[in-house]
Amino acid sequence: MTDSAWNQKRGALSDKSARIEFGLTQEEIYEGMQSGKLQYKLNYIHGNPYYRLLRNEVESFVIEKFGEDYIKNRKLENELSEINKEIRKLKRQLKSLEKERVKLIEEIGK
Repeated sequence: MTDSAWNQKRGALSDKSARIEFGLTQEEIYEGMQSGKLQYKLNYIHGNPYYRLLRNEVESFVIEKFGEDYIKNRKLENELSEINKEIRKLKRQLKSLEKERVKLIEEIGK
């Protein structure tokens, strides 16, 4: 794999993101790194270490370990979670706008 994969947008992810997005444990990630199935780079942020992994290798590792259906379901669950977050955000915005609307209507009525 060339260095370009490390620098592509969404080409790499942190070990924490891999745990969240793909449902892996830290031990499974270490297992993949030790077996040579996952390339990694050790990075630091604010003095704290983390591993950067190649997304396509993590996906292949997860498919090999859990099967094709598992990764499809994880992607659908993640997409549903993002949609639910966006809905909650929009509901909060709508509530705020409705309050502002009531205030403006009251001001106009004075």
